[in-house]
Amino acid sequence: MAARQLMLVALLLTACSSTGGSPAQPTATHATTVQFATPVTSPAPLTTAISVARVTVAVQPGPTAAPSPTTVMQPTPAPTLAPLVQPAVGLQLIAQGLVAPVQLVAPPDGSGRLFVVDQTGLIRIITAQGQLLPQPFLDVRDRMIGLNTGYDERGLLGLAFHPQFAQNGRFFVYYNIPLRGGAPAGYNHTNRVAEHKVSPQDPNTADPASERVILEVDHPDATHNGGGLTFGPDGYLYISLGDGGGPGDVRTNAQDTSSLLGKILRIDVDHGDPYSIPPNNPFAGGPGRPEIYAYGFRNPYRIAFDAGGDHDLYVEDAGENLWEEVDIVVKGGNYGWPIREGAHCFNRDNPTQLLAACATTGADGSPLIDPIVEYPNIQAPGGIGMVGIGGMIYRGAAMPAMQGRYLFGDWGANYTTPNGTLLVTSAPQTGGMWTLQKLSVASSANGRVNAFVRGFGEDADHEIYVLTSALAGPRGATGRVYKIVAP
Repeated sequence: MAARQLMLVALLLTACSSTGGSPAQPTATHATTVQFATPVTSPAPLTTAISVARVTVAVQPGPTAAPSPTTVMQPTPAPTLAPLVQPAVGLQLIAQGLVAPVQLVAPPDGSGRLFVVDQTGLIRIITAQGQLLPQPFLDVRDRMIGLNTGYDERGLLGLAFHPQFAQNGRFFVYYNIPLRGGAPAGYNHTNRVAEHKVSPQDPNTADPASERVILEVDHPDATHNGGGLTFGPDGYLYISLGDGGGPGDVRTNAQDTSSLLGKILRIDVDHGDPYSIPPNNPFAGGPGRPEIYAYGFRNPYRIAFDAGGDHDLYVEDAGENLWEEVDIVVKGGNYGWPIREGAHCFNRDNPTQLLAACATTGADGSPLIDPIVEYPNIQAPGGIGMVGIGGMIYRGAAMPAMQGRYLFGDWGANYTTPNGTLLVTSAPQTGGMWTLQKLSVASSANGRVNAFVRGFGEDADHEIYVLTSALAGPRGATGRVYKIVAP
């Protein structure tokens, strides 16, 4: 155990100052709260359905403290279980030799290409014939902040193609740059959203001189960067930003509508310079920042609109110590962080012990919205892994049993063993929380992905892909892209 402690401490020290949050940024904990002397909780069998009804939680004791069970006051009734017809899937290898792939996007141009975002600062293309082109589509490494190869949450994190990309060649990226001039003292870096254009000479190459900065937001810590980018059915660009890092939202950004941190933003990139505000944004007339669409998030790493149904916006918001959550985001919604972690009352003084009761509204009077799904972090009894990795609703044709279900995953149970998990949710038949099941990989003896799960994506036919690597940090060449297929 002592050797394991030293190895994990060394890895954390080579990484960012505090951990917690997403797939390029996988942890849901902080270095100050990781209990190295406590054995990792063994996950439940992969075929076991996990109830997401509100429960009484006994937090696993650390080396010197043994908190008593805390009853969580939960008014929502237990969900009606929706059966999962197909509890296993196959993984078809599509590409390999990447470093740390975090997102896959299909451009709306009919080309059949898939664009893979690598955290290290590259966007690579998989052709319609399945070839991973050696020449990057875009390379922002010379503009990006340097990454810690042991583990890092920063980098190139998001890509979104303009809905009229086939006609105008415009696309948008989210990445982290060195701290810009004039930023607050002691901050770590600056988040940048920038527009680029494809080269007029080569559709597989971006114009390197075309960058136009759309938005920059200074970031206090190395963690909780968010990084999601997507265009909505309304034609606006949606951006997810984490709370700035640190334990328990120490700077109270997520509930502060004068800050863009801990928010999902919505802007109009077709008007204004460099953008305009959609007139029906919840704070378009004040008093909060007009870019804000929804708030109260810790680290909303991936966001995705449902390609069918009501075209809802889904986000996996990484938890602190005990609970991971999935939300359906509505305009003006307050998702509770740091008053709540998941649907539970968060204790900022001791995040491993839940409070028995907490506020049901934010300081501004807005009601706190519960997640549709939550599951226990590896630090809690029955925990699955360290952090959830957001996916999307399945709208493909190859796996009819998955139709309308939210497919996502968990990064892994620790920093050293690549053992991520696929997860699937089912909407209840009579309201309440969605049900959650682990999704077994048919070709895997233990049912797991046996790699760190870093991201998801979908192609033009709405088939879903999972992006993995064998290493916790952005190094090596173990990154792979798999298509999720019928077993």
